[in-house]
Amino acid sequence: MRVLIVEDEPTLATTLSRVLEKAGFAVDIAYDGEEGLFLGETEPYDAIVLDLGLPKLDGVGVLRQWRARAMDAPVLILTARGAWSEKVAGFEAGADDYVTKPFEMEEVVYRLKALARRARGQASAEITIGPLRVDTNAQKAAIAGVPLDLTAQEYRILAALALRQGQTVTRTDIIETVYDRDYDRDSNVIDVIIGRLRKKLGPGYIATVRGLGYRLDTPPP
Repeated sequence: MRVLIVEDEPTLATTLSRVLEKAGFAVDIAYDGEEGLFLGETEPYDAIVLDLGLPKLDGVGVLRQWRARAMDAPVLILTARGAWSEKVAGFEAGADDYVTKPFEMEEVVYRLKALARRARGQASAEITIGPLRVDTNAQKAAIAGVPLDLTAQEYRILAALALRQGQTVTRTDIIETVYDRDYDRDSNVIDVIIGRLRKKLGPGYIATVRGLGYRLDTPPP
């Protein structure tokens, strides 16, 4: 999953980015409202963390413009302790959830995962495709109860396919979901990792849709 952090405090933004990356997210950071507004409108994000007290353009203004322009990614706002008026303004502008500063980093991780799941119409953290189970909270996968030994990149690409099981996912979709905006889109890393996943999953799971991309299916009995 890909996340945008809009936060003007560099230390907080960097720390939160590291925690989210460790939890399996691809992360971009914007340090002011104008940059955040631009990235939110031009890049595809599964969820966004938005501080309300930003330079150049405040968070509520950013959020209002996103929603007015039909940007529908779920937004988690960061508010000051006890500032109920900030929370109300954030929700009125189109926020989906909030956390109050100071906050526990793990709380942000779980709230973002829940927001992204709900946005896809997925209630559970566990995705089932035949005997394959993908746990998006634990970042683990197993077939018939046997854990799969996956690298971080293998898991991220498997999860990206699992979240759209039965649908064709283009190579561009995978890149935009799994990697940040600095990723080299001409690299063949995706194809290499898909090949490794096929070996670990076994036949019948990942289908190539010629000229389009890949699809994760329930394998035949």
